[in-house]
Amino acid sequence: MAKRDYYDVLGVSKSASKDEIKKAYRKLALKYHPDKTKGDKSSEEKFKEASEAYHVLSDEKRKNNYDQFGHAAFEGAGGGGQGFGGFDTSSFSDIFEDFFGDFGGGGSSRRSSNRGNDLRYDVNISLEEAYKGLEKNVQYTTYKRCNSCSGSGAAKGSKPIKCNYCAGRGKVRTNQGFFTIQQTCPQCSGYGETIGSPCKNCNGNGKTQGSENVTVKIPKGVDDGTRIRLSGKGEAGTKGGTSGDLYLFISVDNHNIFKRSEENLFYELPISFSDAALGTTVEVPSIDGGKSKIKIPSGTQHGKQFRLRGKGMPILRRSLFGDLYIRVDTQVPTSLSKRQKEILEEFNEIETNKPDPAIKSFFEKAKKFWKKS
Repeated sequence: MAKRDYYDVLGVSKSASKDEIKKAYRKLALKYHPDKTKGDKSSEEKFKEASEAYHVLSDEKRKNNYDQFGHAAFEGAGGGGQGFGGFDTSSFSDIFEDFFGDFGGGGSSRRSSNRGNDLRYDVNISLEEAYKGLEKNVQYTTYKRCNSCSGSGAAKGSKPIKCNYCAGRGKVRTNQGFFTIQQTCPQCSGYGETIGSPCKNCNGNGKTQGSENVTVKIPKGVDDGTRIRLSGKGEAGTKGGTSGDLYLFISVDNHNIFKRSEENLFYELPISFSDAALGTTVEVPSIDGGKSKIKIPSGTQHGKQFRLRGKGMPILRRSLFGDLYIRVDTQVPTSLSKRQKEILEEFNEIETNKPDPAIKSFFEKAKKFWKKS
């Protein structure tokens, strides 16, 4: 059976770049890899075909020979475990490893990582603290490097020994039919060495549990969900590996006056019916603890919004501030004294003789609507 053109196999043109060839192979390898297709012979053949095509087209010299002579450029080179026109079949796993690590096995590079785990700590602060910024002491429990063995896991005077199962490589290879599969060593978990005499203080783990205290500066302008990373303040690494990081997640408590939307603040200002009608000047609070005067013009309607520039929250890591928006909430009296009632009745009588233009216009439209109905 004649071989398919390598460019057709990968679905690329002859002018395709190295990145395009690599991307095309990656897609096919993920789709047809035996660990995913579970013994499907057709998929296995497609995987082998794609790997062979990539082996040739990813190398400039082999690619040039193929472009000039086609498949004939590699014929007659067989023998010694080579197949597919001189392509060493044992290198299938190496090609795939270059892309993805141990497929389906957790990845040897990931498994053998000695880095400690990252930690999360939730911090609640008030809106005023978010406005001003603050220093906060954080106390938490974590795994710290063992002082007795300095994190090695081995007792004093002893040293880790080379793993005899993988000869110190941290990986082992097994043959599964056509493929050579590389996996993390089950005996040393990818470290390449084992502990002959474990440290009694940490039982060979290289770390012990304990409390930690850090003081962190929380900047002005932080909001709900702001994340602060403290490098190296997470769990200690294994066998001398680097420590993980500590992430502080900020939560800002609700305020009894101000509502926040990003850098801007909002609240409703209750005023009396008479102040809205006649106008007034009032002092209003601002988040910095101070006061600001605003003028309420006569005839101010319910829901009217005033804006005080620069009276909102600091913008994180910038020397700018948001604005404060104040919405008028006109309070209609629910109980009236006799004198208040007399005054309003007198006002209503005058108003009836000279109605508000907006009210007059609405009812004129309503009358026309009723006539049509």
